Amino acid sequence: MYRHSADTGTAGKGEKMPQKQKITSIDVLRDRLREFARERDWDQFHTPKNLSMALIAEAAELVEHFQWVEGRSSHLLDDKVRPSVEEELADIFIYLVRIADKLGIDLYSAADRKIAINARKYPADKVKGSAKKYTEYED
Repeated sequence: MYRHSADTGTAGKGEKMPQKQKITSIDVLRDRLREFARERDWDQFHTPKNLSMALIAEAAELVEHFQWVEGRSSHLLDDKVRPSVEEELADIFIYLVRIADKLGIDLYSAADRKIAINARKYPADKVKGSAKKYTEYED
C-alpha cells in the first residue's frame, strides 16, 4: 500500500505533487502516514491485524534478498540490490509506525523498555560472544 508513499514525484501528465514535510522523526512520519491513508480513504483497512500481516509480507520480501547469500557477505549489497533492500526496509518501518500509531504505542518508550529487559536477560559479562538464548545460560 505504501510502496510509493514517500515519493513526491509527479501527480500525472507532468504535474508536480506538492512537497511534503521532510521526515525527521517518527512523529513526522506518523503524521505523514495518517495523511496518506486519510487522503485515500485507506484508514478503514489499516487495522492492526492487516498492518501486521503486511509488515510480515514485507519482511519476507526483505529476506528474499539474503536467502542464498553467505552470512559473512550479507552486508555487502550489490548496487542493483541496495535500492530494493532500502524499499523493503522502508515498507517495514512504515508498517511498524502505522501499527504503533493504531495501538497508541510509543515506539521510543517500548524500545527503551525492551532494551532494559534484554540487558537483564543477557548480562554482558555472562553472554559476551555467545548467540545462545537466555534460557540456555546457567545461573
